[in-house]
Amino acid sequence: MVHFVGAGSGAVDLITVRGARLLGKADVVIYAGSLVNPDVLSYTKKDCVIHNSAEMTLEQVIAVMECAEKAGKTTVRLHTGDSSIYGAVREQFDELEKRGISYDVCPGVSCFCGAAASLKAEYTLPDVSQTVIISRAAGRTPVPERESIRALAAHQATMVLFLSTSLTETLQRELLAGGYPGSTPVAVVYKATWPDEKIFRCTVDTLHKTVTENSLTKTSLIIVGNCMGQQYMRSLLYHPGFTTEFREATQ
Repeated sequence: MVHFVGAGSGAVDLITVRGARLLGKADVVIYAGSLVNPDVLSYTKKDCVIHNSAEMTLEQVIAVMECAEKAGKTTVRLHTGDSSIYGAVREQFDELEKRGISYDVCPGVSCFCGAAASLKAEYTLPDVSQTVIISRAAGRTPVPERESIRALAAHQATMVLFLSTSLTETLQRELLAGGYPGSTPVAVVYKATWPDEKIFRCTVDTLHKTVTENSLTKTSLIIVGNCMGQQYMRSLLYHPGFTTEFREATQ
């Protein structure tokens, strides 16, 4: 059996209870060494065989899984955050299915959740934004034109951008061209929830300058939107004048 496990956003104790339990039972672990906090491997047993997938190809990863399966061993494929977001897991699923190898998926705490916690931010504020767009700037991996930063920026929603810190000159230009005012709040969160986390606040107009002055090139998340501003409407859910299924309005 192969278990795909989300390691969480960085802090060792932000892995799920299920994820930690699966790590503790694993005979083989293949972890994304370029992004996963290696301290998470402390949940493994002493005789667990550990592989760093940062140094491996897809074919090598599958070969390790196949070998472990033939030996009757349990494998954990440990991905950063939650594997459903930029985890390159679909291709692994397909290869395992071709070989008749059973697998399941244990979700994790994505860094976009970890960043919100660190920022003490709510991405979905009434009368500000009810939509969160998770995307990335086009780099070596292309992005469909319909999902370009310029096209998505037209919605003026909260935007959370992965894998884009090295592309901020173009990113800033596209955010402005898409419709975000230059004064729109931006936060750049370096290694969200890790012990060495850093937070940089700026605006769309100063995004590239902030990133370059602080030498941020990777493992950073960029959040764009007025959800980090000061103006919003109070939620009706807890308003005394709003009736719900569970209580009557009192005014």
